[in-house]
Amino acid sequence: MLRIGMLTSGGDCQALNAAMRGVVKGVCSKRKDVEIYGFQDGYKGLIYANFKMLTSQDFSGILTRGGTILGTSRQPFKKMRDLDENGLDKVEAMKHTYHKLNLDCLVILGGNGTHKTANLLREEGLNVVTLPKTIDNDLWGTDMTFGFQSAVDIATDTIDRIHTTATSHSRVFIIEVMGHKVGHVTLHAGIAGGADVILLPEIPYDIDVVAQVIENRSKSGKPFTIIAVAEGAISKEDAKLKKKEYKEKVASRKYPSIAYELAEQIQSRLDKEVRITVPGHTQRGGTPCPYDRVIATRVGAAAAELILKGEYGYMIAIKNGKTAKVPLEEVAGKLKYVDPKDPLIKEARMIGISFGDQ
Repeated sequence: MLRIGMLTSGGDCQALNAAMRGVVKGVCSKRKDVEIYGFQDGYKGLIYANFKMLTSQDFSGILTRGGTILGTSRQPFKKMRDLDENGLDKVEAMKHTYHKLNLDCLVILGGNGTHKTANLLREEGLNVVTLPKTIDNDLWGTDMTFGFQSAVDIATDTIDRIHTTATSHSRVFIIEVMGHKVGHVTLHAGIAGGADVILLPEIPYDIDVVAQVIENRSKSGKPFTIIAVAEGAISKEDAKLKKKEYKEKVASRKYPSIAYELAEQIQSRLDKEVRITVPGHTQRGGTPCPYDRVIATRVGAAAAELILKGEYGYMIAIKNGKTAKVPLEEVAGKLKYVDPKDPLIKEARMIGISFGDQ
């Protein structure tokens, strides 16, 4: 009997169900003696042994369904070694659940924090295979994560729709895109949507440069401006602060988010109407795009192949268009940032997109 535990952790995104479907269909196509244990709400389900038995039928018809049929939650890695409110050792509890159910392996779908904990479980002797899930596409070791392209499509659609009202009213529109630490979604959606200014966490901006771009556009007969800003975008002034100082400043600022701060700064410099659009969680919701369905199915099938071979301790990645296995210890704790020298940045600058830095 092959016993597989499965969980989805961290923020939800499109194609989680498609990826799990790929794993189960891949394993069950080769073996009939398979038991699937679906843990509810991420690592929380593994900690407190909250699970349900699943069959291949449970994974039928979910290719296009958003979210996750298992539920998810955020369990910060830095608190995994802390006892819970009842004095329970969470790591020992996860190991106990694993061994009590006599699992052969765990399939874990998640992003950066999820992979830290997955690697911790590997170090504790559990058999683990992971799949790269995140709309941010910030997991080290893979060219692509599932969920990313769907988020880009939604953010781009938002920018596309804003264009018509921005041109009609000659306004400055700020579209705040998800991305606290990295700006991959904002970069791609900004280029695809024809944004005039793209502000990323990796390229600190100067508000005066942004204002000058708007002014120059007005003088050239273009009275509207589209600004795509990642929620984690940072000014050159704030980038000079120590990490603790910056966190304190963000915690105490009067603005709900960076878009509102930018709007006020622009309005104080220019005689322009500024409007804000925040697509928020729509970017991680709904039906996965075809590209993500394909990527999720591929990594799921590749994970199934590893399980059938008994090879554990890897994340399934996409590298140069092919699936590949990457050791978990190489992935955990690393983020894939936007490189300011990336050719995509250079090409965007070539067509006149400003990143607010020069």
